[in-house]
Amino acid sequence: MTTRPVQGGRGPLRLVLATSVAMATLGNWPLWQALADLGLLQSAKGWGLAAALALAVFGALVALQSLLAWRLTLKPVAIFLLLAAAAGAHFMGAYRIVIDQTMLVNVLQTNPGEAADLLSLRMVATLVLGGLLPAWLVWRTPVQQARWPRQLGRNLLATLAGLALVVAAVLASFQPLSSTMRNHKQLRYLINPLNSVYALGMVASEPLRRNDRVLLPLATDARLGPSHAAGTRPPLLLLVLGETARSANFSLNGYARPTNPELARLPVISWRNAWSCGTNTAASVPCMFSHLGRDDFSSRKTNHENLLDVAQRAGLAVLWLDNQAGCKGTCARVPHVETSNLKHPTLCADGECWDPIMLDGLDARIAALPAAQRDKGVLLVMHQMGSHGPAYYKRVPPAFKRFLPECSTNNLQDCSREQLVNAYDNTIAYTDHFLAQAIGWLQQRQASHDTALMYVSDHGESLGENNLYLHGLPYAIAPDVQKRVPWITWLSPGFAQRQRLDAACLAGRADAEISHDHYFHSVLGLLDVQTGVYQPKLDAYAACRGR
Repeated sequence: MTTRPVQGGRGPLRLVLATSVAMATLGNWPLWQALADLGLLQSAKGWGLAAALALAVFGALVALQSLLAWRLTLKPVAIFLLLAAAAGAHFMGAYRIVIDQTMLVNVLQTNPGEAADLLSLRMVATLVLGGLLPAWLVWRTPVQQARWPRQLGRNLLATLAGLALVVAAVLASFQPLSSTMRNHKQLRYLINPLNSVYALGMVASEPLRRNDRVLLPLATDARLGPSHAAGTRPPLLLLVLGETARSANFSLNGYARPTNPELARLPVISWRNAWSCGTNTAASVPCMFSHLGRDDFSSRKTNHENLLDVAQRAGLAVLWLDNQAGCKGTCARVPHVETSNLKHPTLCADGECWDPIMLDGLDARIAALPAAQRDKGVLLVMHQMGSHGPAYYKRVPPAFKRFLPECSTNNLQDCSREQLVNAYDNTIAYTDHFLAQAIGWLQQRQASHDTALMYVSDHGESLGENNLYLHGLPYAIAPDVQKRVPWITWLSPGFAQRQRLDAACLAGRADAEISHDHYFHSVLGLLDVQTGVYQPKLDAYAACRGR
């Protein structure tokens, strides 16, 4: 079968070359900006490195597009790459994030509210001028295809030429290129739009590396321990899953500003050396509730049930309340409630609800759980909106804005450092208020339950340090502020007694290094759920139990 040539057009190679030049140069301005910020463009050698990178990216794009330079695929592929390059350039340039597999997963899981927070005139301008306009020109450009044997030869020749250019560019600057990529690993994630192509390939190939159709049972031997003996009050444990809260901005952990005035008046214990499992919600939340730990979780071949399944199997009532973008599959098999889109005269505004909405009507939600399980104990999880950026100013009601002036835009680079930190610190202070409210709610139920609260954030945040904003950098290169998280505990006297926990001992562990790897086992220990999966050495509270 032959392909009829299209008259009046030019060959596919011209379109491939034009789009590749545009993306390799203008589309990679965040990469050139990063090289400049690192001081690598201050010499002829540095400019040679940049030129070699541009040629390598150009050659790779030529090879990729030439391989697909057929009538049905040429323009769709070019348009996709142009749009990906424009979007990547905007977000990498505006927030100094990088594009990798986990970032792409975050994009795919973004809900309309989160997407709206990212909209800005600058984003629209970049997408229109850098993506939609070139895509429209590509679509309107007539292209003449040769008959398929000749077109196949041309495509293969162009592909080989592009790959040869990549090899030549790398070899010509191998020493400075390898040194730069080794010392500044984040640069490899800025190569646009090849970073998006690679990330998309990794996401698409994930089913080949992990069988998501199988869910392995976990802790089939789970049972309640002796603290649940007849005649004792059942436990009521509230897990507050923080969002984007970094430990460094909690006054409980030594921060100079009074961001925790209400918790400071309560007998809480704050551990200031806690580390996250990931740098974004999609990675951290499932990992926190897994028994595997960070290293094993990221390399798992199959999925297992999680902490909530084990607690429910042991006989406890479990309820997840979500004021964020969902539980990332963690709450799929337990009762769960979405509160983010509720209507409330004082707790919701502009299509979003503030975190105290999760306390509204909570008694009725608990009463709706199976009575037989409620009588044995209740595990509540509240997933906060917390400090979710970049629109920090939306996370706090006007009456609770303590630090002014604040950054009131999602274009964080347009705000001064003081305004940005003020907006973020307001979210931490409001989390302090919400946690104090939650503890007050638990205190009112001490006559019927032994109550406790454990607050741990999913990951931290960058606030302009080293020109980095938000979060989501690959774990190996992410700064500590994106990985160091708060871990705060409040225990009622009855709960501390049933667990035989020494408060002074717990306070003395404030600087002990812990991580999300401890989360699963610490919660099982607090609930006195006995199973062979439980590891006492990973229970952050075990060292202070039984004293």
